[in-house]
Amino acid sequence: MDSQNSNAKDDGGGQWNNAYDAAPETADQSKSDVESKKPQTKNKNATPERPKWDNQLEFLMSCIATSVGLGNVWRFPFVAYQNGGGAFLIPYIIILLIIGKSMYYLETVLGQFSSSNCVKIWALSPAMKGTGYVQALSAAYVLSYYVSIIALCFFYLAMSFQSPLPWALCDASWLNCVPSGEAVNMSSIQGNPVSSAELYFTQTVLRQSDGIHDGIGVPLWDLTLCLLASWIIIFVIVARGVKSSGKASYFLALFPYVVMIILLIRSVTLPGAANGILFFVTPDWNKILEIRVWYAAVTQVFFSLSVCSGALIMFSSYNGFRQNVYRDSMIVTTLDTFTSLISGITIFGVLGNLAYELNYDDVGQVIGAGGTSLAFISYPDAIAKSPVVPQLFAVLFFLMMAVLGVGSGVALLSTVNTVLLDAFPRIPTLYMSAMSCSVGFLVGLVYVTPGGQYILELVDHYGGTFMRLFAAIIETIGVFWIYGLENLCTDIEFMLGLKTSFYWRICWSIVTPFIMIAVFFYALATTGTLTFGEDYYYPQPAYIAGDLMQYLGIALIPLFIAHALWKYRSNSVVETVKTAFSKKPTYGPQEPELFEEWKQFRREVKYERQQMRKNWFHHIGLCLTGGYRRGKPKL
Repeated sequence: MDSQNSNAKDDGGGQWNNAYDAAPETADQSKSDVESKKPQTKNKNATPERPKWDNQLEFLMSCIATSVGLGNVWRFPFVAYQNGGGAFLIPYIIILLIIGKSMYYLETVLGQFSSSNCVKIWALSPAMKGTGYVQALSAAYVLSYYVSIIALCFFYLAMSFQSPLPWALCDASWLNCVPSGEAVNMSSIQGNPVSSAELYFTQTVLRQSDGIHDGIGVPLWDLTLCLLASWIIIFVIVARGVKSSGKASYFLALFPYVVMIILLIRSVTLPGAANGILFFVTPDWNKILEIRVWYAAVTQVFFSLSVCSGALIMFSSYNGFRQNVYRDSMIVTTLDTFTSLISGITIFGVLGNLAYELNYDDVGQVIGAGGTSLAFISYPDAIAKSPVVPQLFAVLFFLMMAVLGVGSGVALLSTVNTVLLDAFPRIPTLYMSAMSCSVGFLVGLVYVTPGGQYILELVDHYGGTFMRLFAAIIETIGVFWIYGLENLCTDIEFMLGLKTSFYWRICWSIVTPFIMIAVFFYALATTGTLTFGEDYYYPQPAYIAGDLMQYLGIALIPLFIAHALWKYRSNSVVETVKTAFSKKPTYGPQEPELFEEWKQFRREVKYERQQMRKNWFHHIGLCLTGGYRRGKPKL
């Protein structure tokens, strides 16, 4: 829990500090020369002054725009339906309280305290630095295909101004097509009927191939233009770093809610909407005890909130040192859940109306699949059947989707950008942003080919799931079991003036890592061979590429541990390990005055701690219960 050891030495204010075991006066005397030089050491290694948000609201709005994204609209409703409907909300809310809120709060604390990105925060334990690179790499993987989905939203937005809607009618070459915008006698259809909305998406928009065994094809010109427009918009927002993205965050965070409320009101007033909503919230209690339902809850909470993607650490690193990130974290995590519920009611209200119009008794007959199918097939199909100005609702829906996507895309790019800018501080933000967006556009061309959706599925599976979950597990171990739970709580007390309660301590140190480890191994044990759709198996080289993408990313963590052990090698193996995993002398608040105040505060806290501790088990108990320090208000 607390990696400081009374029998070992420290490299200058970090862990294993003999001086901390003495009285404050003794510590000051024994370290006086070193302490007097520390401000100079920190200034010598200092990078150019880090930009800040113009006000606290910009940070809050940026977090909302990041966490409330496309996954809330198309993933949550379908996952909830698959896993027990209303019964899924119970494990979902429990996991939100245990993992979602605790990890969100942790990452905003880490970024704000040290004013560092997801890589540089690991000055708290240099050997664990690979965790930050895994998070940044995972963000880059997701960003590579995420913007192509935004491009699809812009394509549909442009097409939504036509009358009639282009996906409402059948093309003469489509077999067994059922027009989405017209009532049709189903008995006249031979074979399995397919809606025009589905055929429009696969045949007209994607020109989707039957597989990638013969290659993925060349980029489609219209989707390429939409992809270029998406990247230009993101570039304009991030061109000046937080100075520009902070201003855009108000629109990116608030506008989707305006549209969402309009669509919600329209949805619940449609004929048959009540049946769809009841279908969504009616619990299937038999599923609540299934492990896969809890696994689905963990993954939904984990990725919906964008934890362990590097984005939250990056955004909070631009905060003022005293900003109340506890309050902000609770607001965003609660709002994210609220948004998911609104989206579920809206989507299933529309699907209920679709079932009503088609005279289906079961709403499940019109649901189809989740993900892009729900966003670009099921919902457009329902919009086409709207008797009142379907173009208006199509424009609103796809504009909302595009804005949601841009908000999350800005966060992902900013994460990668911040890591690069901190590594190369002399390069202007404008040039780095231009370079990042150009590379992103070129890579994204892969996803706007006829075989692009196959590659998207592959990258999402191998690059966006296991890597982040594994990095999250290592993050909790590195922070709470190496840097020390009590040390982090001391940092929070110094920064926010609040004492961390038993709830957060037990979640951070035991419950959260245990659940994530269980989910990780459950996923490894139960995940089968990836298929596209129901029956398409990728060529073997694709699976090899996916495995390389995943495991080479994960391998960064042990590689950086080995590098740190080599870098800090000495004649003693024990000393080498201690130095590699101990925090650097320069870790702490960025401002020199706050840095010195924090050092003094830690010396006093350490002395009080040593006076109270009786043995190792007593120490663990005090760490978990917060028994070391009293007298401050608890969170």
